Amino acid sequence: MRRNAITTAVKDEESEINLTPMLDVVFIMLIFFIVTANFIKEPGLEINRPDSETAETQENAAILIAVGANDEVWMDGRRIDVRQVKANVVKMLADNPQGSVVIQADEQAIADTIIKVMDGAREAGVNAISLASEPK
Repeated sequence: MRRNAITTAVKDEESEINLTPMLDVVFIMLIFFIVTANFIKEPGLEINRPDSETAETQENAAILIAVGANDEVWMDGRRIDVRQVKANVVKMLADNPQGSVVIQADEQAIADTIIKVMDGAREAGVNAISLASEPK
């Protein structure tokens, strides 16, 4: 009888599945996806973009600038002054030198503010500047 108890314990031990290697693989995959994911940085303001029939998707838009209906300028989730656009774009270009600027301007925004934002981005060294619109 004693022998049967020992062989049963050995069989139970052999029949268990070791989950440690599987958990290691899952954690490595999780780390891989977190590191390679593209995180979208929202400007921090709700915008009613104008409609456009010729809208195109912009790739590698790393710097988003929002111009609200009251001509307030938002970058990286905080409100900034129009004169601070250049400094903020330079700071963001340090993280992604190949990044382009996308300006999300509200339908009610004044063109003068949008042009000042564009000038600030160009002074920072960005030539690829786009205006966001809604496709029809």
